Amino acid sequence: MQFFVYILKSVKDDKFYIGQTNNLTDRFLRHNNGCVTATKNRRPLVLAYSENYNTRAEAMRREKYLKSLKGDIEKKLNIKFNE
Repeated sequence: MQFFVYILKSVKDDKFYIGQTNNLTDRFLRHNNGCVTATKNRRPLVLAYSENYNTRAEAMRREKYLKSLKGDIEKKLNIKFNE
């Protein structure tokens, strides 16, 4: 089974949300349908970035690390997000 760490970007306020899941498609839909409290007022959301891992433990470690980053996540990850 694959596990994913993902970054969503809010079209509404340009803020980021970092999470992990074993079903990226379903989780993305749940975020955009307002089923996730943390993001329901920040919709619409776009999937800005994702990584896959073989275990939930690996994904959780990476999620925790990404959430611990201070400052501009785009620069920290060297990711160019589409505007």
